[in-house]
Amino acid sequence: MNNIILIGRLTRDPELRYLAGSGTPVAQFAIAVDREFTGKDGKKETDFIDIQVWGKSAENCANYIVKGSLVGIQGSLRIDNYKNEAGENRKSVRVNANRVQFLDNRKNNNQDQQFEPGAGLEHGGWSAIEDDDIPF
Repeated sequence: MNNIILIGRLTRDPELRYLAGSGTPVAQFAIAVDREFTGKDGKKETDFIDIQVWGKSAENCANYIVKGSLVGIQGSLRIDNYKNEAGENRKSVRVNANRVQFLDNRKNNNQDQQFEPGAGLEHGGWSAIEDDDIPF
């Protein structure tokens, strides 16, 4: 069984492209995932993991998440072997995501906004009701 679940923050904006011929959308980005332990120097170590998403999920990622967004990823680990230009054997490791869960919304920067009672309630002639005006 090849199943992986990760939670991390995007290290770059998703790059969306469409495959020639089929037009299938594919998005690529990377996430930073902190390890549960610290290194010898006492600092937390971080892994940077490449993610690939297909179909409608790829378009959603390109539209709704950006660098720094917190996401949950469920998918499978994919390891490809290839030879570089010098003829040396290399490996490429990435997660082929089946599901991407958006855990915050950084694109709209809503996390920096705070709710203030009564703020922004005057709209179209309507205004907030004061507690003293409520009959019960």
